[in-house]
Amino acid sequence: MPEASGSGRGFALGAAADMLMKEPDYSIFENKSGLAEDMKFLASMPELCDVTFLVGETKEPVCAVKAVLAARSRVFHQMLYPEKKKEPPPKENKIRLILKRSSEPLLNQQNAALQAQSYQHHTLTIKEFEPDVFRQLIEYIHTGCVTLQPRTLLGVMNAADYYGLDNLRQACSGFEESCITVDTVCALLASAEGYIQYKGTKSLVQKVLEFVDANGNEVLNLGSFTLLPQHVVRLILGRGELQADEFTKFQAALMWSKKYCDSNQNVQLKDVIHNFLEYIQFHKIPANVLMRDVHPLRLVPDTIVMNALAYQADPTSVDPGKLSPHRVIRQGRSMSVQSSLDPYGSNTSLSSSGSDAGFDQKQHSGSN
Repeated sequence: MPEASGSGRGFALGAAADMLMKEPDYSIFENKSGLAEDMKFLASMPELCDVTFLVGETKEPVCAVKAVLAARSRVFHQMLYPEKKKEPPPKENKIRLILKRSSEPLLNQQNAALQAQSYQHHTLTIKEFEPDVFRQLIEYIHTGCVTLQPRTLLGVMNAADYYGLDNLRQACSGFEESCITVDTVCALLASAEGYIQYKGTKSLVQKVLEFVDANGNEVLNLGSFTLLPQHVVRLILGRGELQADEFTKFQAALMWSKKYCDSNQNVQLKDVIHNFLEYIQFHKIPANVLMRDVHPLRLVPDTIVMNALAYQADPTSVDPGKLSPHRVIRQGRSMSVQSSLDPYGSNTSLSSSGSDAGFDQKQHSGSN
């Protein structure tokens, strides 16, 4: 019995010793709380960066660290560190070999000079994206954090796709559903002008237009509605699914036209609002409103007002085609989004899927 007890005690001591021997002799400590801020500070100091991007038409400088960009994006890696083609070494005879050995010190100096040049500060031009969008992209690459905003959402989403940052692109896609509100739709549509050529833009713009359809009266009364380009205003007013009364559509067209004339003093208000009259069904505006609020402005041709009043009195007395002259008929479909490239492929815009003659003869001025 004592022997059994002793052997059991020895086994227990041996197991405890094995456990002690297996315990790791190291400890992992992580502290990432200040890492993002430190990296953000690094990218904000030009003297600590080795590449400057001149972004957009204004060529606004945005600084970064090449090694960080290359580590986080394969596109940046190829851009900043292009691979050089390896050429097979030439066959050397004895005379060339002697000359080569005699010139090795000079070659070593040249290689050192080339290596020093590789660490010099580089300057690159970025034309695809706006400065505020590209700056957010650089901040995300350095810190892993970015604040998504409706105004720059389309740009950041397409930039993330362009530079192969899949996690950021997915985050933008997840944010787009919650960011479409009455207060943001105009900003989203306005920003889409610069990115309509990218595949991620069309789906988001279509969702925005569907939201505009369901909240037509609220959107048309927004002050930011006047900031949209003319062809986007026509796109909205001409949608068959737009849930807005006709007088609200007229007021929105009038508000936009007045804003345009404020920035273009040599343009007549009557000429500007004429571009939107074909999308307004005046015969659906009550007669008292037509005579009190529309006709006295002298912006709508008398024939349209008279035909609208006659139609309300007797619908069979007026040809429906005369209610809105030159109106483009779109049966079974609504206006949607497509890419409209000029012959040189340098201009894209939101446009109608129908054929509107002179659709953008008078573009919204850049000052607006």
